[in-house]
Amino acid sequence: MILTRREFSRLAGLAAASPFVPAAHAQTGQRPIGWCVVGLGRISMDHFMPGVKMSKSGRIVALVSGHRDKAEKQAAMYGVSSNAIYKYENMDAISDNREIDAVYIALPNSMHAEYALRSLKAGKHVLCEKPMATSVADAKAMIDTSKTANRKLMIAYRCQFDPLHKKAIEMIRSGQLGQIQAIESAFGFNIVAGEWRLDRQLAGGGPLMDVGIYCLNATRYLTGEEPREIKAYSSVLDHDGRFDTVEENVSWTMKFPSGIVAACNTTYGGNMSGYFRVHGSKGSIEMLPAFNYDGMHLTGQVGRDQKIDELSPDREPIEFTRQADHFAECIWYDRTPKTPGEEGVRDTALISQIYQAAGLPGL
Repeated sequence: MILTRREFSRLAGLAAASPFVPAAHAQTGQRPIGWCVVGLGRISMDHFMPGVKMSKSGRIVALVSGHRDKAEKQAAMYGVSSNAIYKYENMDAISDNREIDAVYIALPNSMHAEYALRSLKAGKHVLCEKPMATSVADAKAMIDTSKTANRKLMIAYRCQFDPLHKKAIEMIRSGQLGQIQAIESAFGFNIVAGEWRLDRQLAGGGPLMDVGIYCLNATRYLTGEEPREIKAYSSVLDHDGRFDTVEENVSWTMKFPSGIVAACNTTYGGNMSGYFRVHGSKGSIEMLPAFNYDGMHLTGQVGRDQKIDELSPDREPIEFTRQADHFAECIWYDRTPKTPGEEGVRDTALISQIYQAAGLPGL
């Protein structure tokens, strides 16, 4: 997803020779980023691809899918050439497609590392959905390969680009809430049987890998600290066959170096609206919903007089557009992404620690 200055110069030289290279971005003067989407599921077709289409920084130029009919329908919607539809078996051929600058990985969790590595080795920048990988070793291999290939690697932590999340961070860091004492966060839903997320081999774990990671990541970017102590519990309450290989519930607490304590919950057994609450000596804030694709709502009170009540006017798929735009800028100007591979490794390592603390296999 990210081009170095040298790579951009090379592509700029190709622009005149290739009829497929679009005109430069009107505002930046840069070549729009060509995206290859790997995996045609809900998050790519319903969210990321419409987000790119809404952006001015890039366009969808290639697809990788095991279902040709589905891929052809998407290709028709986005003007993708039939020659730029790849199977998983031959996707390494993307190295020969000069239109492709960046790859978006939207596959089941256990497949992230393999296809990120293949994309990086093919000379493409990579935006990978979270969780980054299902093992710390795989996550580190992704970083090592990105450095060897001189390509950028970004993990899709979209909430870190959301204006209300950034406002919450600023309120905390600027001291408006005083000394932060505690954070609470939760996210979950009642999963239906048959989802790939219920297969540990594909998912790597249960709700912690899927939606609990939002809570984990939020506590880290809200505090700006890394937790030092972790305690956790897991349980399976519904013995209906859905949770034969993954946990149904995980609850965990973390203590940060400053003394802040965070308490988090995640579940696949019931609807749990994603939120976070931050309690400080001078005030508190809550975001509910916090992790949706739109409609974020920040409320709170600082001191006696200052009330916070902001409802985001943004509508989906703008959060995916923001991610794509950020990555495009990193490519154009050779910048490090705000949420690089190192951010994903930290969460992967912490998830492993939470699982171990709960008596479950680590990652």
